[in-house]
Amino acid sequence: MDLEKIRAETSGIKNVIHLNNCGAGLMPQPVLDAVVTHLRREAEIGGYEAAREADAAIENSYDAIAALLNCRREEIAVVENATVAWDMAFYGFPMGQGDVVLTAVSEYASNYIAYLQRAKRDGIDVRIIPNDKYGRTDPAALAGMIDDKRVKLISITHLPTNGGLINPAAEIGKIARDAGIPYLLDACQSAGQLPLDVRAIGCDMLSATGRKYLRGPRGTGFLYVRNSMLNKLEPPVLDLHSANWTEPDRFEILPDARRFENWESYIAGKIGLGVAVDYALDIGLDAIAERIASLADSLRQRMSKFPGVTIRDIGTKKSGIISFSVRDEDPNMVLSKLAVVGINISVSGAGSTLLDMQQRDIAIMNRLGVHYYNTEAELDRFLECLATL
Repeated sequence: MDLEKIRAETSGIKNVIHLNNCGAGLMPQPVLDAVVTHLRREAEIGGYEAAREADAAIENSYDAIAALLNCRREEIAVVENATVAWDMAFYGFPMGQGDVVLTAVSEYASNYIAYLQRAKRDGIDVRIIPNDKYGRTDPAALAGMIDDKRVKLISITHLPTNGGLINPAAEIGKIARDAGIPYLLDACQSAGQLPLDVRAIGCDMLSATGRKYLRGPRGTGFLYVRNSMLNKLEPPVLDLHSANWTEPDRFEILPDARRFENWESYIAGKIGLGVAVDYALDIGLDAIAERIASLADSLRQRMSKFPGVTIRDIGTKKSGIISFSVRDEDPNMVLSKLAVVGINISVSGAGSTLLDMQQRDIAIMNRLGVHYYNTEAELDRFLECLATL
């Protein structure tokens, strides 16, 4: 990894020590250039005309994401964000009265709110897969829950928004495949942080964002749907992009995953997303994962030696997201005090992962996410400032 080149292409490091990559990563210069160049072109010749001119760059995004996930380009939809991507899959999945969805203790709030809405509206039954002794979603417990013929969907978050956890996505995928139960994976935090091979994981649907570890622009996300699942999902929203109006009383849905898109989209962002994915692929996801894990593991160990700091992470193999509390300090004040000296972190309240945080009796905590472009010197500076708290 050419860290010197990477940092030279990351202009934000001149302004801040950015440890909020689990919120949004800093865009590298090639991504910024791609977005700004297209926006300028829209201003010069018009939005539709600029899109026609940039057709190859737009289509590159589908090829790049397909390479990232080891799937076919026709299995990819590029949408506004990870929530829209996940919602298109979940709300498009047919379930009714008494049907069961199995999910995780650490499930993200947006997903769980959707479960509750469909429970109220459609009568589905939401059941929680217990954690193992390390705090991971327990594959053995899942295996004991799928005998019920009413189980129609397994839906989990791969890397929860806090807690440092990496859920055993591939182990869960094998259980789902063996049982013939569709599997939806929220990869919002893992896309760009870990290698993602949907064939190896065994998921039928996967949602992700561009803005976090892929270092893409905000307002971008994507959905993978396995070809064999496409006709089993009814997109909750259709328009003249996702379907064709063929007769006064008839329409035909697109045959590929673009049925989950709509006509009006952030074209500059879509182009930038493709550039961001290519940027990550050029570096290599194995190298990225190794560096993030190395930086995060070292930082956890050093933070844990501070007598006033409690690391709140769970699991066995942990992600680049570190959750922590500072004794006698409001997490919002910790965030503010670090921001004053140019260090970005964030906070995470119980409402983000309610079941997990209630189970662990945590109301709110701080959160940071390291990335491959962070340096040991930046982490030293963070620790120095943390020590003053």
